[in-house]
Amino acid sequence: MTRRPARTPVPDPARARAVLTRGTYREYTRIERILTAESTGGLVLLLATLAALVLANSPGVGAYESLRDTYIGGDVGPLHLKLSIGHWAADGLLAIFFFLAGLELKQEFVAGDLRDPGRALVPVVAAAGGVAVPALLFAAIAMTGPPEAMTGWAIPAATDIAFAVALLAVLAKNLPSALRTFLLTLAIVDDLIAILIIAVFYSTDLKLGFLALAIIPIALYRLLATRAESLFRISLSAAWFLLLPLGLITWALFLNSGIHATIAGVVLAFMVPVRNRSGLGRDHSLAQTFEHRFRPLSSGFAVPVFAFFSAGVTVGGLTGLLDAWQSTVALGVIVGLVLGKIVGILGATFLVTRLQRANLDPDIRWLDLLGVAAVAGIGFTVSLLVTELSFSPADPLHDQAKIGVLTASVLAALLGAAILGTRSRHYARIAESEKVDADADGIPDVFADDERPGPG
Repeated sequence: MTRRPARTPVPDPARARAVLTRGTYREYTRIERILTAESTGGLVLLLATLAALVLANSPGVGAYESLRDTYIGGDVGPLHLKLSIGHWAADGLLAIFFFLAGLELKQEFVAGDLRDPGRALVPVVAAAGGVAVPALLFAAIAMTGPPEAMTGWAIPAATDIAFAVALLAVLAKNLPSALRTFLLTLAIVDDLIAILIIAVFYSTDLKLGFLALAIIPIALYRLLATRAESLFRISLSAAWFLLLPLGLITWALFLNSGIHATIAGVVLAFMVPVRNRSGLGRDHSLAQTFEHRFRPLSSGFAVPVFAFFSAGVTVGGLTGLLDAWQSTVALGVIVGLVLGKIVGILGATFLVTRLQRANLDPDIRWLDLLGVAAVAGIGFTVSLLVTELSFSPADPLHDQAKIGVLTASVLAALLGAAILGTRSRHYARIAESEKVDADADGIPDVFADDERPGPG
């Protein structure tokens, strides 16, 4: 009797053409570690923000403003280093935040899932849509107000990683892992776009001589990070004594060059090797080592201190809030962050799936993406920074924009929590049902769902 040839399994076309999937197991575990760290930082950030608002609206408001506007430092040769405490927090401490953002960006595009154009396309396009649509909506509203309001067009463009992932970690633990990966990747690409916007559109009075001088410490930083990688991975003090001085020199030169000083953090992060060259361990590069060491410094100290000195806006009671909400700047920020992020992210993702004739991962629904897009409207840290760059503290538009950022972030958090909380409970019921069915069939539950390696 002639044997029939074995039938080749037909792949599921929905999965074969999926453009938003879980990603590799290595990438999944790395992102899980970031989510855990950022969720704690988000709580500290929230407490610092609330403390700033209370102090700024208390009878002793003068003490808060006096502390924020106190100047410290001095000139070192041609370098101007006398700044207010508020500016030290915005220009100095946030450089640590941007250093971490630079490390994440380089790891994603060099060794992460975003090195694959197929995986990178959706979050990159979605992030671009989530930046462009809010900026356009802000501009459309700001055009009806004073001309100087247009300066703040980039305020609603950014997503705050710490708050967004903290919300996800607390309220949406049972969501498909692909969604959490998507949000973090989206926020990372969003940071890249925000960095480019700050560097290109908010650089004034460029002094190319300082930028030329900055090449020297940057090159030395790269040389040491590459040649002494094993030393810096073993010894934390070596990084402080050898790399930190070069980083401070680079930061000071950027500060005086006219390019915002936080960009120095990104440039230095790009100098750190992402791939392991030292032979010490298989999975931990110097970039991963630095990310692990310095993330608590960023999320637990640098960003909360910045928020404390930046979020302290005088509201003026209910009347002051109503007046601020009616201003074109605050209204543009609120509409941009709450509505613009949803329209931009969902619209861009929809276009990619249609133009490529591809589908989302079968485990993900559009309602899930709606919740993620809403959470992306929490534009706290970078939005406040762009507000500082757009308007002077004496300008009424400055406080109006900050009230808009705070209001929009709260609304986006509430909307995202309502959607994702419901979806998380939905997925929890499904998981419980599957577990009961497996127990009834006598199938041992060897792996929890979140422990199964993803495709690839």
